[in-house]
Amino acid sequence: MNTADQYLKAIYLVQETEDGPAATGSVADALDVSPASANEMIGKLEGRGLAEHEKYKGVSLTDDGIVRAREALSDYCIIERFLANVLEVEEFRAEARSLEAVIDDTVAERLDTIIDRSPECPDCFDAETDACEYLAEVEPESPAD
Repeated sequence: MNTADQYLKAIYLVQETEDGPAATGSVADALDVSPASANEMIGKLEGRGLAEHEKYKGVSLTDDGIVRAREALSDYCIIERFLANVLEVEEFRAEARSLEAVIDDTVAERLDTIIDRSPECPDCFDAETDACEYLAEVEPESPAD
């Protein structure tokens, strides 16, 4: 998955939670980047026909953008579930976010054979809780002392 795919995934998830166009600031927050960086990439996605940005209204994905975003989300779910359910990594979300930019489709497909992905994927991912419903029960993180 590349940076453009990470943006597509973020826009898709923000659109799901906001039930409409994604505010640029929300996309920037989701990716922990500056609004200027988000605007720049959104412009590139628009140039590739993957998104449509209307000033002061937000960004929406085109049909092609939605297909790519769902593929990116599916790959992310595979990585997250592999880390949490198979390797039992405690900080699996942070690790998944780090790995999603460097794991390609071939590796994601191979990890998929290990986790036995659900046919509902990526619809199993809840944008509001930022979690796949097929994650193994994970103990909640305790607050730092």
